[in-house]
Amino acid sequence: MSKHKIAMRIYRIRGEVMVAACDRELLGKKFEEGEFHIEVKKDFYYESYVSDKTFLNSMKIATIANLVGEHVIQLAIKEGYIDKDAILRIDGIPHAQMCLLF
Repeated sequence: MSKHKIAMRIYRIRGEVMVAACDRELLGKKFEEGEFHIEVKKDFYYESYVSDKTFLNSMKIATIANLVGEHVIQLAIKEGYIDKDAILRIDGIPHAQMCLLF
């Protein structure tokens, strides 16, 4: 597999920098479990495929993040961006959000 395992898009909105990222293989898929559902839409999560390093560098400037998938969330946990208790699993797929408050 390519070293670029992450699909990512960066949004800049009213002074905020949002990183939307997911594991590459989840793009275009839908997951449902009870009242929870998530659709990993290509037009939301994908601008380019990036390496772990590029993703983590982008997280350094992010004020908001929307993350889906084992790989991307494990990286975010390891670097301290996401607390493991803040992860929601939908049909076994981890989803987490980060928002920095100033």
